[in-house]
Parts: sequence; structure tokens; C-alpha cells
Amino acid sequence: MNILLADDEEPLLHFLSRGLRAEGHECATLTELHEVVPCVRKHSPQIVVLDRLFGSQDSLMIINVIKALPNPPMILVLTALDDVSERVRGLQEGADDYLCKPFDFDEFLARIAALRRRAGAPLPEGRGRLEVGTLELALEERVARLRNVEISLTKIEFELLLYLTENRGKVLSRERILNRVWKTHSDPQTNIVDVYISRLRRKLAGDSDIVIQTLRGNGYRLATREGLDP
Repeated sequence: MNILLADDEEPLLHFLSRGLRAEGHECATLTELHEVVPCVRKHSPQIVVLDRLFGSQDSLMIINVIKALPNPPMILVLTALDDVSERVRGLQEGADDYLCKPFDFDEFLARIAALRRRAGAPLPEGRGRLEVGTLELALEERVARLRNVEISLTKIEFELLLYLTENRGKVLSRERILNRVWKTHSDPQTNIVDVYISRLRRKLAGDSDIVIQTLRGNGYRLATREGLDP
């Protein structure tokens, strides 16, 4: 486990845990405030996502306890209290970041990534670089660049782009993509691959010579515009 989610709103907890797991994170969930500190002691997560209020209980009261533990985690506080003084208080009590509800999931993922960098979480071992046209993937940094400008990608988006780039010019079926990127051998009965392909296309749009083709009934292929079949 690298992320502990603690929130008494079960629908939100379920949504966040599903989203984080889809991005490749290992996470656990709790709905009771009194369970948080024992769980942190036992499992030593890298990040704790902590709701501010559990009924009448204010979770700020346990932050100092968590931070006093050996190898304390980074703490992201979620709250509906958007007053500036409340955000300042949360940070003064030891929270590493503060995110007000409602929030965008992409921003949530960006905050998690920033906390991991601040915590010095290890990155996967590098295998050099891949280049296709104006697209460059720095594998050790896990960064994608178009014309030397970094593209903001989630973990799953990077893995999908990496798989397409490694197999540039080849047609990859949805089944192969699900197996490689999502590590599943079963059909999730959703259009998750299509959704992530669309997200990548938007991020590669503009001043780019990279195209992700859809070959109906077959799958997807990454190519340069020059390499497209006439």
C-alpha cells in the first residue's frame, strides 16, 4: 500500500480508490477516524489522504501524531471548509497539502504526484529514451515531451503512450492494451481504452506530427503523419 484514503463519505471514497487503482496505485480505505493512526503505524503508507471532518470529529487532531511516527507519510487534507483561515490552520497543523471539495480528479492526481515527488518516492528503473517524430519519452523520468515541451500525463496515460510508442506502426487490439496497461485479462465492460485514447489525442493535439489511429474492429496504432498510409 502506498496511499491510505480516509473519508466518511463512502461514495467519494469508492470513487477515489477506483481512480487511484486505475492509475496503478496501491491503496487502502478507511471510514473511521480512530482507525487511521493504527493503520499508518502498521502499513507505513507514503501518502495519507485525510478528510477534514468525520462527523463532529476534526481530523487535524491526529496529524501531529502521524507526523511524529517513524517515516511519516505526506498528508493531503480534503475538506468542504474552503475558508482561507481553515486552509492555513490545516497547513500549520502539519498537513502537506490541502484540497477543497468539490475538486477535479485530474487535480487530485496532480496533487498526489507532487506529494510523491516531495516524499522522494522512487521512480521505476529507466530504460533510456524513445523518440517518434517530435515525441520523446524519457523513461527514467517518466516524462513525455512534444517539441521539447513537457506534456502532463497521469500514470496510466504515460503507460498507454509508452506501449503505443514501443509498438509504433503496429496495430494493438483493445485486449492487448488492457492486458499490458491495465494488467487485466478480462473485459471490464466499459469503454475505458477509448476514453484514455481520447485523452491522449487531446494532449497530443496542436503542433504535433503524432497520430493515434483507430482501425475499427482491430484496435489502435501510433504513427507520424508522414508514415500514414495514403
